[in-house]
Amino acid sequence: MPIVECVPNFSEGKRKEVVDQIVEAIEKGGKIKLLDSRMDPDHNRAVISFVGEPEACLDAAFAGCNKAAELIDMDEQKGEHNRFGATDVIPFIPISDISLEECAELAEKLAKKIGDELKIPTYLYGAAAKNPSREVLQKYRTKSFQYEQLKEAIIEDPIYEPDYGPKELPKAGATNIGARQFLIAYNIYLDTTDMGIAKTIAKNIRHSGGGLRYIQAGAMKIEERNCVQVSMNITDFKGTPLNRVFDMTKTEAARFGVNVTESEVYGMIPLDALLEAAEYYLQLNSFERKQIIEKRIYE
Repeated sequence: MPIVECVPNFSEGKRKEVVDQIVEAIEKGGKIKLLDSRMDPDHNRAVISFVGEPEACLDAAFAGCNKAAELIDMDEQKGEHNRFGATDVIPFIPISDISLEECAELAEKLAKKIGDELKIPTYLYGAAAKNPSREVLQKYRTKSFQYEQLKEAIIEDPIYEPDYGPKELPKAGATNIGARQFLIAYNIYLDTTDMGIAKTIAKNIRHSGGGLRYIQAGAMKIEERNCVQVSMNITDFKGTPLNRVFDMTKTEAARFGVNVTESEVYGMIPLDALLEAAEYYLQLNSFERKQIIEKRIYE
């Protein structure tokens, strides 16, 4: 049986009643299994994870997008996280008996459905991208180019012509829909309020800045905790494991006399990603994962 994971991100992290309604719509929209739902008030963003058969996940994602369009006005929404729309991103991730290419086809089908029926512009990214310049989401939706800038560009600039849907933004904004492998959202907190330090560290550890492969990183100011955060996406945890990311961030921070206070995983994470870090720090050089009781029971 083909199983996919879908992890839509919504531009609402402060109003629980709104996120609850979106979650309810998703669960009613398709026969899926909800894995996780969490809100981040600083980023003003909610991340919802669910799994199911491909068509069920498509239906559930469509229902969530429809509900978000009703409840979130992008002219009023503000937050630290980059965003294009109420339903900002919808990635499909292959879990079992399905290929990344098939997930890309699923993403395109949903993009067309949202564009045609909800009249929301959609952009295909990742493995689903039709335009090579949109393969990496962070390259075309940036801190300096978000919903506000897209409002004019979608009308005037051919570069921002959507793959599906109208060439103008409704109050629900636009939605990015794609296919990718499993991604870990990983954040590291520092005991400073200096954004300059956090930005330098982020630049030094991300791949585009000459740092670690498979790392996308930025800096966030966390007002409620009076500190800054290095916010990352790890796009291949086997190529660049968590322990390597943590150690490099800690080393970079020490250059400025800054300490790491804690780190967090935002959303879901594969067990093997944590096991790799545990094996490294505990120096379990001859350890075999078949020694783990839960893994043997699962098998």
